[in-house]
Amino acid sequence: MYHILIPDNLDKAGLNMLSAAPEVTVQAAAKMSRDEVLSAIPNAQALIIRSATTVDRAMLEAAPHLKVVGRAGVGVDNVDLKAATDRGVIVMNAPDGNTNATAELAFGLMLALARHIPAASGLMHVGKWEKKAFMGVELKGKTLGLVGFGRVGKAVAKRALAFEMSVIAYDPFMPADAGAEMGVPLVSLDELYAHADFISLHAVGTGDNKGMIGAEAFAKMKKGVRIINDSRGSLINEAALAEALKSGQVAGAALDVFNHEPLEEGNPLVGLPNAILTPHLGASTVEAQDAVAVQIVENVLGALFRGEYRNVVNPDVLKKG
Repeated sequence: MYHILIPDNLDKAGLNMLSAAPEVTVQAAAKMSRDEVLSAIPNAQALIIRSATTVDRAMLEAAPHLKVVGRAGVGVDNVDLKAATDRGVIVMNAPDGNTNATAELAFGLMLALARHIPAASGLMHVGKWEKKAFMGVELKGKTLGLVGFGRVGKAVAKRALAFEMSVIAYDPFMPADAGAEMGVPLVSLDELYAHADFISLHAVGTGDNKGMIGAEAFAKMKKGVRIINDSRGSLINEAALAEALKSGQVAGAALDVFNHEPLEEGNPLVGLPNAILTPHLGASTVEAQDAVAVQIVENVLGALFRGEYRNVVNPDVLKKG
């Protein structure tokens, strides 16, 4: 009998799968405080989380029977992977379920930037018809630079090509011909900065790329570039972006992710007229939540009952035997 703890909201499709699984007990409280999780986790063999629960070394040390942590989503920034590996705990994610939702949001943000949709709508709601104030630009014929060319980057590229944009990408982890079939050349980061009219970020957040889009990067970009980020907030230096937006070096930015979430008081981007800010909606579709829940439950049950380890993000743990 395996006990699975779920301290965050998990879509009903995933919970139904667990209810139907034999030899499984489930504690799913929808939203548990850290103290509540620490109190419950000593009995758990598996933990399924979203972004609200932070799994650090202290939590792992409080879980002597824990075998698996499943992240219902892609990012595992909220899991101490080294501590998990040290403890022999396998960490899995669900990388496929969010792809379409995240790509569609990125493209929606790009269109919103190009045509000033949020600002124009806001004025209409207070009775102002300001047509001349919102001259936009078309996507057709523009160059989109993708920083990161994994699942979501490729999905965004496919949509951009349908809009008759030129697409270039930077991804140091991809082979040089990774975009050849789609007609997307992989270029250096400096080349991307120099040629892109729009830049959309789709990289995994690491210690090495924290704040990589900062003052030095903005200075290398085309004047009037537009920035989209619905991947990792840590990629952008928000203070530097605010200055670039004020100076006009960056014409607009649309961000769904931030250095600190929820936004801290005094965030330099709040109130800037050329910044579109959304509250981490990348995976907030009915379809995506269903898909990630099903995928992570399948992964966790496969690991517990069949020794199948899919989408493991700390593969060194498997070498520990």
